[in-house]
Amino acid sequence: MLVDDEPFIMQGLKVLIDWGKENFEIVHMASNGKEAINYLKDNKVDLIIADIKMPIMNGVELLKKIREDKLTDAEFVILSGYNDFEYAKETMRYGCMDYLLKPINKDELLGILRKISDKNKENEIIEIHKKETETAYLQRHLIALIVGRYDDVNLEYITSNMRLSEGVRYVIIELPEIDRNDMTEGNTMKYRRELNQSVSDFLAEDGNHLIYDVSLNHSSYDTGFIYCDYMAEDRGMDDLEYLNDLQNSLEKVMNKSVRIISGKKVQDISAVSKSYSSACILKSQEVFHDAKPVVVYERQMSINPGKEMLFKNSVDDLVKAIELNDQTLIHKCIGNFYEKIGAAGLGNSVSLNINYLLFQLIHIAAELDDEIDQEEVMHRISESSFDEGVKRGSSLHMYKFACEYADYLSQLRKNVSHGILKDVEKEIKEHYSENLSLKKLSEKYFINCSYLGSLFSKKYGVSFKDYLTDYRIKEAARRLINTEDRIVDISSAVGYKNSDYFIRKFIEIMGVTPSQYRRQQKQ
Repeated sequence: MLVDDEPFIMQGLKVLIDWGKENFEIVHMASNGKEAINYLKDNKVDLIIADIKMPIMNGVELLKKIREDKLTDAEFVILSGYNDFEYAKETMRYGCMDYLLKPINKDELLGILRKISDKNKENEIIEIHKKETETAYLQRHLIALIVGRYDDVNLEYITSNMRLSEGVRYVIIELPEIDRNDMTEGNTMKYRRELNQSVSDFLAEDGNHLIYDVSLNHSSYDTGFIYCDYMAEDRGMDDLEYLNDLQNSLEKVMNKSVRIISGKKVQDISAVSKSYSSACILKSQEVFHDAKPVVVYERQMSINPGKEMLFKNSVDDLVKAIELNDQTLIHKCIGNFYEKIGAAGLGNSVSLNINYLLFQLIHIAAELDDEIDQEEVMHRISESSFDEGVKRGSSLHMYKFACEYADYLSQLRKNVSHGILKDVEKEIKEHYSENLSLKKLSEKYFINCSYLGSLFSKKYGVSFKDYLTDYRIKEAARRLINTEDRIVDISSAVGYKNSDYFIRKFIEIMGVTPSQYRRQQKQ
């Protein structure tokens, strides 16, 4: 905004330089300070260039009024003649950025504009980092609630920084049909970033409900968000309509299949861990059934007596065979179960009976060790069974799952494998920069992958993935302090080829960017 009572001065400023080329636009021209004040009440500007001598309200009075009333944080540049220099110095007390002597020198004006542009770019970067840090901090509190290990501090922060309501669900969103040959670290992050951005755009002002890139996800392409009843109500919808609308919108944007799995509705955010747990169970069962685009807990668990029947005795026999870890008996029980289903012509009942079986198996494992994440174990086992290439929900798929779960229960009972964790910890210390995974370590040490993951989580209180990430980031922090290596080189050295991903994980754990951390430590 230009403020001067002499029209020819303002016209001269207007044509002196190519404002557009410098990424500026003259949005308003006022003839005195009062006119400028009226404009600022309803409009935003980044720079005000004002003459020091004007009627009604001069430049110094204008600047003083702006700062005292906090009308704008725009940069302020004063125009003055040689005789006004002492007068102009007064403006510096009110945060005047600079002054221009008349007649105005083109190069001096360009210098001021470019200094403002550079400052704005720095502020934008700082603002981005600030938002990333705030987001990471909020995510940490949310994860504490999701896993059910929280206190009043976590709950108070969440309720103070999120819009919430009664009626809460944890919702998993995934891209189920990604080519496995395309699952490199870079492409994984690309798909996740696209999905996260698409969900964030849909949620709009509720974007902070998004839970992204957390180890709680069971698939490399999962993301999730905290659904509240008001979200559907604001759009004049019910829960299912809202989730279907979200699923359709994401598929159009992503141009890929999108699956949504919603946990059961709980009273409020403090009980979200129960909704998360139920969503994980639904996800485990998806490996047995034909996948639906949108799955809601209450609908999936409802029973239609006219079309479905629970073959309780057959399923109980199968549960006993799994407990005994008797593969021959398991095979016989599964064959008997599918024969009865077929003879009764009740193919629709497979889903109901599998649901009953899975809940029974979780209960058995929980009695042996209630601290292990049983839903996570079940998901891993069911996914590995499906990875063999057998048909989803077939008798062969069921057999492979049952045998592996029986082996898991057997190892859980023996509980003699705690010593293996020392070897795993040593592997992390010596090979943290390599592509370590639970699957590879379980193969190396001849232990069930799912059981190893549960043992690890139980001992360290975090998943293997989170433990490895934390170790890598702490090693990166050590290198930032003790070396002058570039951040991109440190990222690669600790196992991250994607430096953007590395920076995001660093912010989540350390609370600042790598460059900020290095600067703080040096200071």
